[in-house]
Amino acid sequence: MKLLAFRRLLRIQSVVIRYRLDDLILELPMLPWWLRLLGGLLPWRWLPRRTLELSRGERIRLALEGLGPIFIKFGQILSTRRDLLPDDIANELARLQDKVPPFSPEASVALIEEQLGAKVEQVFARFEREPLASASVAQVHAAQLKSGEEVVVKVIRPNLKPVIRADIAWLFILARVAERVSADARRLHPVEVVSDYEKTIYDELDLLREAANASQLRRNFEGSPLLYVPQVYWDWCRPKVLVMERIYGIPVTDLETLRDQRTDFKALAERGVEIFFTQVFRDSFFHADMHPGNIFVSTRAPWSPQYIAVDCGIVGSLTDEDQDYLARNLIAFFKRDYRKVAQLHIDSGWVPAETKVNDFEAAIRTVCEPIFEKPLKDISFGQVLLRLFQTARRFNMEVQPQLVLLQKTLLNIEGLGRQLYPDLDLWSTAQPFLERWMRDRVSPGQLLRNAQQHIEQLPHLAQMTRDTLERLSQPAAEQPVTNGATPAGAWVARLIGAVLVAGATQTGLATHSLEAWPAWAMLAGGLYLILRR
Repeated sequence: MKLLAFRRLLRIQSVVIRYRLDDLILELPMLPWWLRLLGGLLPWRWLPRRTLELSRGERIRLALEGLGPIFIKFGQILSTRRDLLPDDIANELARLQDKVPPFSPEASVALIEEQLGAKVEQVFARFEREPLASASVAQVHAAQLKSGEEVVVKVIRPNLKPVIRADIAWLFILARVAERVSADARRLHPVEVVSDYEKTIYDELDLLREAANASQLRRNFEGSPLLYVPQVYWDWCRPKVLVMERIYGIPVTDLETLRDQRTDFKALAERGVEIFFTQVFRDSFFHADMHPGNIFVSTRAPWSPQYIAVDCGIVGSLTDEDQDYLARNLIAFFKRDYRKVAQLHIDSGWVPAETKVNDFEAAIRTVCEPIFEKPLKDISFGQVLLRLFQTARRFNMEVQPQLVLLQKTLLNIEGLGRQLYPDLDLWSTAQPFLERWMRDRVSPGQLLRNAQQHIEQLPHLAQMTRDTLERLSQPAAEQPVTNGATPAGAWVARLIGAVLVAGATQTGLATHSLEAWPAWAMLAGGLYLILRR
């Protein structure tokens, strides 16, 4: 492992030198003078070097491509963090393709047979050794099961984990150095960015996780005319092998073929938006890797087009609270109610509670009001969300990983929708959905379901409360009171009571809805513990 890490360091160094990334680093204004001086003393900087006619974004992109699949994948994920990167770099990183040279068919077959515990001839009636496609961490082969179903077999690249561990280790080192030497770098949370990437890449190495995600998404859209998700054949799925139904759709970027079959592009674009909001708000389970390579269009009914989604390795979800605040933010934003947007950010905890609402409201208005001078159909929904997060970051908004995934997915969906149908008015498509969802949340039926869930928790809460009170009362009964002093147990009870009262005031008392009853219960319990003798 140490030898591999050292070899990777030498490889990284050679690529840095080739594409002059050291020049870009030393030009950073955030770099302290002593580090700039140290960088100027690097030996290769004293040697003559040819001039590069490349922009900084191109140099970074080519460097990541030269470092191999893991860095390519990192660049792809980093390209979605437009809240952290300048546009020229983010645009170049977005060009990173998910196509890398395939590994040998022999290695692929050997890994499949090892995982399945059987020869490919015993499992498949036909197996095509030449891969259909090859990506950063896996490649795909076409096959046919003995029972006749046409399938694809996805297999993880062999010996990938040691390389990933070495690359991740160096990325963490670079991130920690950046945080240590620069306050601006600390604001961008480089260690958190690398940590998110580490989780993402390791999740993608577990094909059972991807199979489970695909099964859940398929179940969510079972029988839907909007989206089709291929069937997973669980009998032949393993951590490094995934067998799934083969689909025969048209790549969503093949506009010429879609035109030839007379696809309704307006309906196709609007259905993409509807699928996104359905996943986010109805299911709280959304495909978070919706780049064009993972999206196809069915050929069955071009007048009522249906999407086909593959590669469910990355999915996102939101809590009920995040769903609620996000929907209310978007509705308030497009009504230009900046005061409400600012207050919602503070209420949700996305920005510190001590933030001055007036200052935050003014900042949001200054940045976003020019956007609304355009016709509504020309306003980018994704860019609005991006501007909102960028403004909030100036007020110390913490990185919200679930919102980063959502922002990335929304930008992908909107970009694709505008490519399919340039006149797409995303807001007119999304607004009715959001407003209907908000109404449903406070409908009598939904409130009744929420109350039922809370009632089901009452026996457990009552038992916990009784056990706690019994434990607190025992020391008070056993320990004599001397000189009028308050028993230690009573002080503990009052302290717990104070915590309950504080928690109640900060969680739900201000919502004025039926869902706030747990907060009122906390308040009553806290007052009882404080006032009892």
